[in-house]
Amino acid sequence: MQLIRLFLLLFLTFPFMSRADLVNKIEINGLEQISRGSVLSYMPIEAGDEINKSDLSRISNSLLKTNFFSSVKTNYSNQVLIINVIENPTIKFIDFKNYEEDLVLNKEIIDTMLKNFDLGLGKIFVESNLKKLIRSLTELYKTQAFYQTKVSIKKSIDEKNRIGIELSFDEGNPALISSMKINGSNFFNEDDLLEEFDIGEADIFIVNYFTERDHYSEKKFNAAIENLRSKYFESGFLEMVIESNEVNFSPEKNQISITINIDEGPQFLFGQLNFTGDFLGQNPKKLLTFFDLDQGEVFERKKVVKGIKKIADYLQDKGYAYASLDSKMTPSKDNQIDIEIISNLDRLIYINRIEISGNTRTQDDVIRRKFRLFEGERYSKKELIESINRIKRSGYFSDVDYEIKRHVSNSDQADIVINVVETKTGEFTIGLSHANSTGAAVTAGISQQNILGTGNVLKASFSNSKAVKDASLYFKDPYFNNLGHSISYGFFNKSIDAANLDTSSYIMDESGINFGYGVPTSTKSDFFGEFRASSIDITCGSTMLLYNEPSQCASNDDLDVNFTLLHTSDDLNDFYFPTNGSKNIIKTVLSIPGSDYQYFKFEASNKNYYPVFKDKVFKFSSRLNYGTGIGNKDLPFFKRYFEGGTSSVRGFDFNSLGAKYTDGKPKGGEVSLVSSVALGSPLDFVGLDNDNMRISAFVDAGTIAEKSSDFSLNDIRSSTGVQFTWLTPIGPIALHYALPLLKKSTDATSSFKFDLGASF
Repeated sequence: MQLIRLFLLLFLTFPFMSRADLVNKIEINGLEQISRGSVLSYMPIEAGDEINKSDLSRISNSLLKTNFFSSVKTNYSNQVLIINVIENPTIKFIDFKNYEEDLVLNKEIIDTMLKNFDLGLGKIFVESNLKKLIRSLTELYKTQAFYQTKVSIKKSIDEKNRIGIELSFDEGNPALISSMKINGSNFFNEDDLLEEFDIGEADIFIVNYFTERDHYSEKKFNAAIENLRSKYFESGFLEMVIESNEVNFSPEKNQISITINIDEGPQFLFGQLNFTGDFLGQNPKKLLTFFDLDQGEVFERKKVVKGIKKIADYLQDKGYAYASLDSKMTPSKDNQIDIEIISNLDRLIYINRIEISGNTRTQDDVIRRKFRLFEGERYSKKELIESINRIKRSGYFSDVDYEIKRHVSNSDQADIVINVVETKTGEFTIGLSHANSTGAAVTAGISQQNILGTGNVLKASFSNSKAVKDASLYFKDPYFNNLGHSISYGFFNKSIDAANLDTSSYIMDESGINFGYGVPTSTKSDFFGEFRASSIDITCGSTMLLYNEPSQCASNDDLDVNFTLLHTSDDLNDFYFPTNGSKNIIKTVLSIPGSDYQYFKFEASNKNYYPVFKDKVFKFSSRLNYGTGIGNKDLPFFKRYFEGGTSSVRGFDFNSLGAKYTDGKPKGGEVSLVSSVALGSPLDFVGLDNDNMRISAFVDAGTIAEKSSDFSLNDIRSSTGVQFTWLTPIGPIALHYALPLLKKSTDATSSFKFDLGASF
């Protein structure tokens, strides 16, 4: 009986198994937004094809994979293929609500995630893509320790089959780090290792409020793990292994505990240092001098890296711009590491072209004359870097960078492409102004350090204030001839009412001329001599007649002729915000025989910059001024030095330091000494413009003596504070807040000041 039933079943189904029907017509029902042609293009069957039962499933799967439809049903009857579809809606909008900007999410992150999951405006909505987005958002919040964040979804579909989606966030509070431990450390103290982490157990309350050290961040945690590996690697633990790092979350307490287990492994020593490849004929003994290491001492990776860089610089200075060095480390006996330095010289490179871009005002030849390399010459990295620094030191540009491009058809040539960003180098003024030192003034003039883009200096001004009436013209050509000599000349007429300058009461009228000539002594230094002659008329007030040098006030001296010799050396790597190098100036002023005023002045100043702590810069500066009369004459009182205020000892009033007259006006002095230390930083930690802004903490100290014999360090004044410097389109400005550290009860102080033209 069973055999008969099986036979009947096979007989009835055989026609369907053994033959396929033809499709004469295809009906598609349910289309609204999607065209019939688009659907047919995705189908594995078309009219005229044969069809069987398995093809119906293939058709459904093919159309569902397009993500056009939420449902596809197929049927075949009387040579007609019938397809019923329900279209997915198109996205009308996706709104993110109730999230705190930049806590975890911001517009940029949201736009990127919507693009990654194909959920943009006008796109076809796919439910699975939305689910992936929600999972990704939840995981993103977890990386910032928001483990309890919930995302609710509200969807609405209009009559045009367009869907609107609202995602609302209940972010909750982040889980805080309750404990953090590192196990397995023997060489380093655990506390020292924990300092490698920007996250961890909370600092004291007031500090933790700002640092948020106990706020977990997966990004910071992973970065610190790499710092931990580097710390061990730098100290010779080349086989150090982080066996596990466990981040455990407690939902009840909303806290995180972190445990890191490490295996330090052995500490390796330096073994043999070998060299393979072409090092331009340098023998191994010479190459070893590039490395500050000895066999048998503890391995330090930074010594290897520093030595490799020195050799690479040496090879590139010799013209091999694309020279590269590899290192291979091999363990040897007694936990020593043998190091092989492998050289790949590539080709000797010559400069094809030097291209300059970005200079809309400054002429090309003004930039090119700063270059120590020329087209057709052999490449030198040292000369290229010095050329870039010389361009930066000109002060014409806020940014200078370069690129070396290998010639397409000639591999032993390269183009050097210089890109500059010009800054404001001058100004035209007319109108009213006010300064702390001179009061209200009517001003008109032009001051241009790069007149018409030629690199020449032109200053022409007129001002009229209570303190100063001034008319002057000054011109300087820093490249007067092909030897790089400079020439300057000008005239001036100035009237000073010192009673309005916070100094002693006198009126001085001066008119004169000046002529200067400079000669470079190297690419970083020059001598500049200037002849200056002027006629002076002085009228002293009662205080000056009583308490200053009566002989100077009563004399008929009116001719001041002097010669200035100035030596400047400057190897700073930037004009406004240097990070390395120094600038030193030595200046002597000597009156010429025949002048009514006989005196000598010596002035020396230096600024030194050192990179520290990654992107921080330490600055030390000092200035010594000394002046004295010659023969039987005293130093003219209007040639004395004054200190206090901006660019001196901040925190004290302008020109206020030193001995004073009975009316409280400062006398000035023959000797002054000012020093300052500062630590400067870009403002990346608050997300501001790192290229054009700096903040620095400083300590200033200085003193001034009326007579050189009175000079004493016991009279030093000092202050500390912070300064914000901003390179704006109208030039650099600085704001500082300073508090005196050493002062006397009679000192006049001023904490907050604004200064135009200052730099770090």
